[in-house]
Amino acid sequence: MSEKIYVGVDVGGTTVKLGICNAEGELLQTYEGPTEVNKGPDTILHNIATYVRQIVEESPYSWEQLAGVGIGIAGFLDIPNGFMKHSPNLYLNNVDIKGFLEKELNILVKVNNDANVAALGEAWAGAGRGIQNCVMYTLGTGVGGGIIIDGKIVEGFQSVAGELGHMAIVPDLEAIQCGCGKMGCLETVSSATGIIRMAEEAVARGDRTSLVNVEKIMAKDVLDAAKAGDEVATRIVSRAAYYLGRSMAMMAVILNPECFIVGGGVAKAGDFLFDQIREVFEKYTQDASKENVKIVPAVLGNNAGVVGAAGLILRG
Repeated sequence: MSEKIYVGVDVGGTTVKLGICNAEGELLQTYEGPTEVNKGPDTILHNIATYVRQIVEESPYSWEQLAGVGIGIAGFLDIPNGFMKHSPNLYLNNVDIKGFLEKELNILVKVNNDANVAALGEAWAGAGRGIQNCVMYTLGTGVGGGIIIDGKIVEGFQSVAGELGHMAIVPDLEAIQCGCGKMGCLETVSSATGIIRMAEEAVARGDRTSLVNVEKIMAKDVLDAAKAGDEVATRIVSRAAYYLGRSMAMMAVILNPECFIVGGGVAKAGDFLFDQIREVFEKYTQDASKENVKIVPAVLGNNAGVVGAAGLILRG
């Protein structure tokens, strides 16, 4: 076999997920192992190296076919140098990820932010396949983001471009403090955490809602209640959709992407959520900037990070 392969690594707080991709972004083989954060940075990096060797050894491909290894990881990175400045959840501070793994594996290694690589995965082999310019939102605990222009990740001056969740979009009179310390960020209203917070506040105020019967409110409970016609839940979901649509309208006149891709648990609400986002986007976006622009759900699910990380070698 002479076909080149690309290994993508998605480093999470509990599990390291890996995949082998071909040049078309097709996921050929997967593997996962424990991150072992509690054992410190050296163990995490040694585990990654071990898992990379293992996935190749257990595949029908040879080490000589491996063109490189891409790493997707959460934290504040010096992306060009593959250097982790600070990763709160992984306790990685001032760690030369690229240098360590290239020495350990004797292969090209590229490192990028986990949200960026998820966006690259969807752009390369998912909902944005064939599209050169797209923006991805990931609606989970926070609102993650990634921007792909001319097929490449937009990283920015300090490697922090694409932090869509921290767009200060909520007006001062409605704004609350975000986890980042600033007021009115998008993720305070459009993330799963934001949706849950608004629901809990409604219940605490005594609003008439079926959510009072839910012992521990999750975002899915709010979305399901809204679909069933609960007025309070509908208001909360509409608010989340409104600010998502407004933020996309802002991004459209700056970047003019062909497509907005929305992933994460909240996006599983489907057309109930997407139709509202599209309506707001249509209302607030300048005509030339919205022409033929699509707003679509992500399709790769949990594999987006692995595929995108592999794609760093070809497109990073």
